[in-house]
Amino acid sequence: MAGDKVTESIVAALKEALATPGEQRLFRAGKLAGLFPGRGGVHAAAARQALRDGLLETVRTETKGKTVIEWVRLTPRGVEFLHAHESPLAVLRDVRALLQNTREGIPAWLADVCRQLEELNRRLAADIGRVAQQLEALTHRVEEALRRAALLTPTLPDGSDAVPWAREVVQYLERRQAVGAAGECPLPELFAALKANHPELSLVAFHDGLRWLRDLKAIRLLPFPSPPTQLTEPEYALPDGAEVLYFVAR
Repeated sequence: MAGDKVTESIVAALKEALATPGEQRLFRAGKLAGLFPGRGGVHAAAARQALRDGLLETVRTETKGKTVIEWVRLTPRGVEFLHAHESPLAVLRDVRALLQNTREGIPAWLADVCRQLEELNRRLAADIGRVAQQLEALTHRVEEALRRAALLTPTLPDGSDAVPWAREVVQYLERRQAVGAAGECPLPELFAALKANHPELSLVAFHDGLRWLRDLKAIRLLPFPSPPTQLTEPEYALPDGAEVLYFVAR
């Protein structure tokens, strides 16, 4: 990249020298014209190379204080250099070289693109395979959960549909047992659970429904083990002959 900039600076200076015959200052100084814009960086390197390669020749020098001013002129070698770098033939040669390099590079470029596409295809196939496996595993889990849910759904004997809340009774009793509740379910607790979804449910309808479900053997009604006088909520008790039924079980 630096070499290209040096060459560009030399070409620009040689063009300036060719356009203005005779001697000229090697470097510009303020408003005074010169072939190279400055004494530092790329332009200094370009000026040294132009003098070293004989593209420019020093005609005379002037010393002003600590500054040496060089006056130069274009040489025939400089004209040849300029022609080699600026002639239409040189441009066409550069274009031909670029076309040749591009043509030779296309097969390799295409092969590289194909390799990248194949690698992308392999990665996509692998990702799709992993997602498919995850979906299949998830499907099995959902199916198993549905199967277990179906097994957990309580089955009721024929005629239970006469009691609108029959399935809720059985489900509540099974859930209560599943979480490790101690003892059987008291009737007040069951009535409160049903009232949450059936606010219109009366105590009489509750008792009638329990008797119906007991007769269908969907539930069991159990007596209060102690004397009825010890009941804290006796209004929920269900008299049955000599017994006072106060608990319900699956």
